[in-house]
Amino acid sequence: MRRVGRSAHGNLDPLGTVLLTAGLVAVLFGIIEGTTYGWTSAPVLGAFSAGAVLTALFTAHALRSPRPLFAPGSSPPPRLRSASLGTAAGFFGLFSLFFVNSQYLQGIKGCAAVTGVAIMPLTIGMALVPRLAARWSGRPRAVVGAGLALIDVGLLGASTVDAATPYRAYACRLLDISAGTGLSMPALTLRVVDSLPPHQAGLGSGLGTTARETGAALGGAVTGTIPGGHGDLASGMGPALRTAALLVLAATALVVAGHGGRTPTRTIASDPQRVLSRPTDV
Repeated sequence: MRRVGRSAHGNLDPLGTVLLTAGLVAVLFGIIEGTTYGWTSAPVLGAFSAGAVLTALFTAHALRSPRPLFAPGSSPPPRLRSASLGTAAGFFGLFSLFFVNSQYLQGIKGCAAVTGVAIMPLTIGMALVPRLAARWSGRPRAVVGAGLALIDVGLLGASTVDAATPYRAYACRLLDISAGTGLSMPALTLRVVDSLPPHQAGLGSGLGTTARETGAALGGAVTGTIPGGHGDLASGMGPALRTAALLVLAATALVVAGHGGRTPTRTIASDPQRVLSRPTDV
């Protein structure tokens, strides 16, 4: 692996980090507590307003800072935007399931003693499918689109289960989501990093992590909020997962549209046994 030198513009931005994090926390609070206090209540409207103000302050700070956390004035590459959105959407769907999965198995199916074993199908696709996805690395649009679509199919399937659903049917939904995650996430992670110059590899890694954490937080917040408006998990789990599936579906369409087809490459080194190439847009 080639070592990349430290970027001259790689200094930390503590103020930008605090403003952006605080803005996201405020928005998450508003989403989570919307059903508790009411969507038009002072705490919830105040949280959303605070999130908007903090995000605006972050943008103003970034525009004036010589070394901002992100540079709002520059337009990121389309593939970086689509890969970041895809990463966030995948983790949004995954953590939407995580929020209700154990509760469903314990409280509705009565599998409290074996819940840890019952969720094992979630690990299978994530462990095995990336090995297959590596063979199709030259077709990122198809790989990412198929992976996110599988997550969507799994969420829609899981939204139809109830106490009478056989476990094997529910396990198939877990396998769909697991396989979709294992198929799409490696390609999306690679695309985020490859969309930036080598000296910004650290920024690419940070953007990918931020997209994952943001998607996960929003997935838990949205799916945790909706059942509260239906009285209990049994009646609210279906609408929550269908809402998550619709959001993932919308994001998938945007990601596929902006992701491009085959990855164009150029040869940078070769010998009779090997050819080393890299994307031409890096």
